[in-house]
Amino acid sequence: MEQLVPMGLQEEERVLVSEKSWRPCPKARRRLRGCLEWVKRQLFRVGEDWYFLFILGVLMATISFMMDLLIYRLFEAHRWLYREVGDILVLKYLSWTIYPVALAVFSTGFSQSITPYSGGSGIPELKTILTGVVLEDYLAIQNFGAKVVGLTCTLACGSIVFLGKLGPFVHLSAMVAVYLGKMRTTVTKEYENKFKENEMLVAAQAVGVATVFGAPISGVLFSVEVMSSHFAVRDYWRGFFSATCGAFMFRLLAVFNSDQETITAIFKSNFKIDFPFDLLEIFFFAIVGVVSGLVACAYLWCQRWLLAAVTEMRLTAKLLRTDKPVYTALVVLLLASITFPPGLGQLMASRLTMKEYLTSFFDNRTWGALGPNASSAGGPDELWQDWCHPWATPFGTLAFFLVMKFWMLILATTLPLPAGYFMPIFVYGAALGRLLGELVALLFPRGLRSAGTLHPVTPAGYALAGAAAFSGSVTYSLSTALLVCEATGHLGHVLPVVLAVLVANAITQKHQPSFYDGTIIVKKLPYLPPIRSRHMASYQVVVEEFMEPQVVTLAKDGGFQEVLAALDASTDAEYPVVESTGSLVLVGTVSRAQLVTFLQSHHHPQAPPEEKLATVGTLGDSCTIEPIMLQLSPRTSLHQAHHLFELLKLQRIFVTRCGELVGAVSRLELRRAIEDLANPK
Repeated sequence: MEQLVPMGLQEEERVLVSEKSWRPCPKARRRLRGCLEWVKRQLFRVGEDWYFLFILGVLMATISFMMDLLIYRLFEAHRWLYREVGDILVLKYLSWTIYPVALAVFSTGFSQSITPYSGGSGIPELKTILTGVVLEDYLAIQNFGAKVVGLTCTLACGSIVFLGKLGPFVHLSAMVAVYLGKMRTTVTKEYENKFKENEMLVAAQAVGVATVFGAPISGVLFSVEVMSSHFAVRDYWRGFFSATCGAFMFRLLAVFNSDQETITAIFKSNFKIDFPFDLLEIFFFAIVGVVSGLVACAYLWCQRWLLAAVTEMRLTAKLLRTDKPVYTALVVLLLASITFPPGLGQLMASRLTMKEYLTSFFDNRTWGALGPNASSAGGPDELWQDWCHPWATPFGTLAFFLVMKFWMLILATTLPLPAGYFMPIFVYGAALGRLLGELVALLFPRGLRSAGTLHPVTPAGYALAGAAAFSGSVTYSLSTALLVCEATGHLGHVLPVVLAVLVANAITQKHQPSFYDGTIIVKKLPYLPPIRSRHMASYQVVVEEFMEPQVVTLAKDGGFQEVLAALDASTDAEYPVVESTGSLVLVGTVSRAQLVTFLQSHHHPQAPPEEKLATVGTLGDSCTIEPIMLQLSPRTSLHQAHHLFELLKLQRIFVTRCGELVGAVSRLELRRAIEDLANPK
């Protein structure tokens, strides 16, 4: 007897047969598919992380190099325009000011029109994300183009705006890392893993620094110090491998472009190797650290104050809300007018780029000795001559540069465009160290020793120490000591540089939050503040004093009415489940999504019979109750609770006494407790 086949099944089989019939060479395609699967298995035997980390490093190095080429072309176009207008002062002023104003306005308008997350550095937000806080769409790949175009236009303004690319490039690297992580889950056909995403983000931070300075070792260390309070050692090799690939490719592209004959340091220097510094100069290097720390404290306080003031003043607040390009145009016009070369700019070497600033500061010669012969010594390419002026000595121009750039840099940090703030403070610290080194060379023209072999003072060594000390104290990092050595290829001054960085950090960390922590405070990001003081008070404050005692709970045998009341009472992502209404013994937690599903699948007790969806059920029967892995005791100290929140990236934790739920602690209560500890009433 012939078996009847349903019409729907016959139609489905006919479609499948027709789809297979038109494809040519089915056996060859199966063999090719099998070969590809075999190749993928062989490649991933060593671990798929290697390939994606390699791609991350090479891709970001290529983007960084191409951006540098484009920025150089745009900056040279500005120089050409300034030369071609002739000696007419009005035209020279217009060419000097309108060009950077137009670029900055386009950077602000273009980036802000696409996404509001493209402005600023990006490091404060990344620090917040790495603590476990979710910032929606901040790392979306759609923001990548806006950040790249905006940052390119910002950097093409040159030293007029005096901003860098380190922070935004770390943000760009994080976006690419998240996108590559999604590609990885597609290729390996694994579920999306938050731990894997965090590992890629940690590597991305190191790549961002390495592909800007060509310094892989200090890039990894800097990312560890600045971005996270706790670091998993298993992520170390990922950061080093990806950063090394990125730095190697970044320097290799310079060779391929005929910029260099071989891979060298990004900032060339000619320091003395046989006798870099006298032992007695250690005292003056410590003074460089002290001065850098004090200036850093003043800079951090003023920057944080101005960043908050522009959002509170009526005019600037209105412009930043509705007309950001107008605010950018006004600020950049002011900065460009001050740096106009025939005006005050001639006392600040305003014609130089950021890289040329550092190259001049790391010059091995003593400017005080060369100044009198400035008209006859050296050629037109001697950058140090920009610091020699008929009206002032190099001491005067350096001092004027430091005074003016102090407030100009602070003002530039308020601009709502993609920009980095590490490179400017790095250059500023180099200028500060160079001035102190020139003063030491002036006081001791023949060296610190009066007998024996004479070894003149090298002011460039103090510029190294100043750059590392000031930038390290502003960002709370010690790796800047290694960064200057990697960037210049000189290790002779590593010990005095480390000493200066330690002294500067000791002063700054005692009195001011870091640059990125201060920005987090002003922007009011949901970041857990550190316990700055090591005082015993953080151990004396216990959880019972600041926890939230009123917690919405659900009984294990609860029904529709109880679940509905709990969802109406709070918007928590998860709810604690206790044994019963009479017993508050904590059983576990249930997510809000499961509770919504529970309501949708059960009926309201007062609903008409025809609307009933299911029989009456309890919470314990219908929902998956997740066990509690970690609980706090009411006597747990604030210091211990803070350490757990930072280490495990917790959002909320429940407090129990003898197994019974007595309260909960979230980041909000913990932040208030830390603020009360720092500012007692």
